[in-house]
Amino acid sequence: MDLAQTQARIREFMSARDWNQFHSAENLAKSISIEAGELLESFQWNSEFDRESTKFELADVLTYCLLLADKLDVDPLNIVEEKLDITEQKYPVEKSRGTSKKYDQL
Repeated sequence: MDLAQTQARIREFMSARDWNQFHSAENLAKSISIEAGELLESFQWNSEFDRESTKFELADVLTYCLLLADKLDVDPLNIVEEKLDITEQKYPVEKSRGTSKKYDQL
């Protein structure tokens, strides 16, 4: 299954349940943050984690991200590529390799 098919399946799933009424951009952004918190909870006390439950928490985050991209009418892969282009300019390899410094401190 490719990204377009996955997005279509998500749309169909939400539509069949009449959940689109709850999916404002604001609510979707909140849901991303909430689900990201649940993902982080997998690592709360140590670096050992349950792979299966962590995988499904990640799926929840990605699903809400895809729903928000759909709501904003943006292509998720294109916006990632655009952001990578910007980030490559901010973090040139010769200055940023092997360091976690922010771009304005390089």
